[in-house]
Amino acid sequence: MRMIFAALLMLPALARAEEIAQIGVDWMGNDIVIEAIADPEVGGVTCHLAYFERSVLDRLSQGNWFEDPSNSAIQCSRTGPVDVGALRPGQPADVFSEGRSLLFKSLRVKRIYDAENRVLVYLAHASELGEGSAKMSMSTVPLLAEDKGARPAR
Repeated sequence: MRMIFAALLMLPALARAEEIAQIGVDWMGNDIVIEAIADPEVGGVTCHLAYFERSVLDRLSQGNWFEDPSNSAIQCSRTGPVDVGALRPGQPADVFSEGRSLLFKSLRVKRIYDAENRVLVYLAHASELGEGSAKMSMSTVPLLAEDKGARPAR
């Protein structure tokens, strides 16, 4: 049991989302939810993630009770000083994950540090056990010369 607990502590910390808005889109009670996600490893970057949340009426009428659609949109912005010194270029890292079905589907945000072009890339995508999803959204945050750990311009 101690080994499992120790292994869980070694996993990278994922960001927590803070819901900032919920917008009703139809008479059935379906909503678009917008959440703010601060990057836990970089600091100075906040992403806003929007996704569709189905209502009980929609779930009953569609017959798919336990699942929300994979659609999402993401936009990330600089909100303070950025420190990329601890990041490994080209290595995708999990920033956020949230379940979108009872068991096997999740909405994920990954970060990739493109050191050559001095950009942080954030990708929102769905992940399913049996198959991937082509539904994705991407946002970039350009790094400035004064950002800690950023390579100088070419």
